This record gives sequence, C-alpha cells and structure tokens, in this order.
Amino acid sequence: MSTLAIVVSLAGLMYLAYRGISVLLLAPLMAAVAIVLSGDMGHMLPLYTSTFMGALGNYMLQFFPVFLLGALFGQLMADSGAATAISQWIMRVLGERHAMLTVVMACAVLTYGGVSLFVVAFAIFPIAKSLFQAAHLPKRLIPPTIALGSFTFTMTALPGTPSIQNAIPIPYYGTNVFAAPGLGIIGGLTMLLLGLWWLHSRAAAARAAGEGYGEHDEQRTQALDGTDAHQHRPLPLVLALLPLLLVVAVNAALTYGVFPRVDFGFLQERFPKVDPAKQTGLWALIAALAVACAALVLLGLGRWRDLKESVNKGVLGSMLPIFNTASEVGYGAVIASLAGFALIREAVLNVAPHNPLISEAVAMNVLAGITGSSSGGLSIALSTLGKDYLAMAAQLGISPELLHRVAVMAAGCFDTLPHSGAIITLLSICSLTHRQSYGNIAIMTIGAPLLSLVLVITLGTMFGSF
Repeated sequence: MSTLAIVVSLAGLMYLAYRGISVLLLAPLMAAVAIVLSGDMGHMLPLYTSTFMGALGNYMLQFFPVFLLGALFGQLMADSGAATAISQWIMRVLGERHAMLTVVMACAVLTYGGVSLFVVAFAIFPIAKSLFQAAHLPKRLIPPTIALGSFTFTMTALPGTPSIQNAIPIPYYGTNVFAAPGLGIIGGLTMLLLGLWWLHSRAAAARAAGEGYGEHDEQRTQALDGTDAHQHRPLPLVLALLPLLLVVAVNAALTYGVFPRVDFGFLQERFPKVDPAKQTGLWALIAALAVACAALVLLGLGRWRDLKESVNKGVLGSMLPIFNTASEVGYGAVIASLAGFALIREAVLNVAPHNPLISEAVAMNVLAGITGSSSGGLSIALSTLGKDYLAMAAQLGISPELLHRVAVMAAGCFDTLPHSGAIITLLSICSLTHRQSYGNIAIMTIGAPLLSLVLVITLGTMFGSF
C-alpha cells in the first residue's frame, strides 16, 4: 500500500505541475498525500517539520550561494549589454546563412559562461527571429534551436560548466565541475552534432515543402539586452567575454592549482564536520562566480543606469528557483522515509546490479521526468540513493568522477517532458505551442542527450573515467 501511495503521489506531482501549480505548494501537499495513503498519518507533522523542512534547509545551506551568484551573474550580463554584445558578434561572424548554428553557438557561449538559460532565451529570441526570417526558416524551429544551445551539452556535459546541475553531485561524490572531462567533451560534441544534423534536416524538408518563416501574430518579447538598465554605449566584445572567461579560468585555477596544494587541516578544530574533499568543488565555483560578478560591476562603471536595480533583480531572481528545487528535495526526503520506498529503492538499484552507471542513469531520468526538472530530479535521486551508488562504484572500481558525469547527463534527458517549466517558458517566449514545436524540442533535449548518455556509459564502462 505504501508503494502505491508513492506512485499516486508522484503522478499527482507530475500532473499538477503540468497544470501550472507551484512546486512550493505541490511538494509538501503531495508528500502529505503519500503519508496519508501509506497509513502513516500519525507522523504527518514530524515528517513535515523535521524530515521535509530538514532536507529543504540542508539543501539551501549547500547550494544557496551557487543559485544566488548564478542568478546575479546572469542579470548583470544582461543589464550590462554583455550578453547582447556577444550574441551580435557571433551573428556577424556566422551570418544568416548559418542562422541555426549562429543561434546555437550564441546560446552555448552564454550558458557555458554561467548565464541562466532563461536569461539566454529572452536575450537570443529577438536575434533568432531576425535571422530565421532572413533565411526563410520556419519559426517553429527557433525553440529547438535555442534548446540545443542552452538546455543540453553546456548544461550537463562540457567539463567546467557552472550550471547548478553540474554542481549538485559535488558534496555527494566529492568531485568538481570538471569531472570526467574527456567523456564530457565526447558526450557534449555528440549532442551538438546530432542536434545540428536534425535541425538542418528539418530545415531542408521545410524548404522542399515551400515552407518559410510563416505568418505569425508576433507578440512583443523584450530582449534582455540591458536597454533599460545601462547607458546606450555598448560593452566592447573583449570586455563582454572577460567575465565568461573568468568563470571558467578561476574555477579551473582553484580546482587544479590552488586547493590541491592547500592543507585544510587547520579547519578541523573549528569546523569538525566539514570535509574539504567534498566542498572544494563548490568553493571553487562560488569564488569563480563572485569574481566574475565583481568584474562585471567594475567593467560597467559609468554605464549603469541603476546598478542597484540590476543587483536586486538578480538576487530576487534566485529565490524561486532554489526554493522550488529545495522543496522537491524535501519531498524526496519524505518519500524516502516511507516503508514503500524500500521496494522502489531495491528495484532501481537492481536494474543493473553489476553496473551502477546504468542504475544511476535510470533513477536520474525517472525522477527528472516526474519533477520536470533536471536539478530537482538530480537532487532527489542523490539525496536518497547517492551513498548507495558511491558504495557500489567503490566495490567495482568505478570512479566518483564518472558517476558525477553520468548523473548530470542523465538528469538532462527526461527533464524536458511537456510539463517541464523550462519548456513551457521557452514556448511562451517564442509565442508558439507544444503542437508546433515540441516534437523537435524533444529530439534536441531528450533524443540526442539519451544517445550521448549511452555512448558515455559505454565508454566509461570499457575505459573508465577520462
């Protein structure tokens, strides 16, 4: 009965999230449904105040700085005009003849540099619209093109990406954002090439059918180009690129140059519960984002119309994403405490008992699909099963770095089912419907990532992490 209660609760979470109800309410509500149906109603309040809120609070303690600085960095990139300067430079270099590649690369550069995918979607859509109109490409292909550049290889595969998804496994596996760099690059290139091949095949089919951009009742979508936040002098390209380079360079320098040479023994007396081996990856990312934010503020001196407003918008923009994800983690903690979860846990772990990479990939995909969120599914899976996967991997000689990369890539597959908030937002920005664009979006964000994941697991199983 408890297992059935969990299934009903998960189904309710997925359906109601698709209907647009906030996860902040859904997570505790669906956790309560699972508790009641499992016959454990007497423990309702302790499970909420201790288990749910305890897990939510612990997640906030670990990841709030990453969410905060990431959102602030994205807002500063937008309001300084840096995001638009980079996008327009790529457009000038590649041009309308390569409209799809231009959009993909503009999105990729910005997201790999740490700009939020939602900021990127708003910033790139007006540019993409102009390019697609000039190239006579169907508007319905804009969302999958943006999705390929923003939601796939730069979010989950490329080593060093500062996405929250790439940061979540760090405290569970003691890794860093550069985990399994060789496999990450192979997986990322596979996603990119498969995605571009598909997009160009659809464009060729549209041309053969005589389909152009199409007639659309265009809604005005304001690009986040900073026109309301800074003076009209554009940020030079070199200065626009510098903050993105700082994110990657500072992160890499701390991860591979500074922290490995530091003896953190002096921390033990004052912080006995801190394990530096599991924290330095997060510390490096936090420091890199902080340095990049400071650089953006300094580079934009004399250009800001209202720096305080930009900072406040960025800070406030981090609140909803982290509370949504933390609420999903709290939900997962409650589900994991129910008796029926033991059966689900054993079933997942036994999917491939001799290869935890496959079991881990299945768990991440299922939970990301249910929650409609890669970060939410990843957090739930690792908080409930992370220790099991680490122990299984240690027994079989599988490196934590490989577990990290597979976990992140797997969470970036089924997270974009139709009820995903990211998909709904992207289609809204582009003023299109699921019927018009979702099929091609699914190829970009589910099909290509799944094939890349299979390739990475195969190579990792044969050759280990590299």
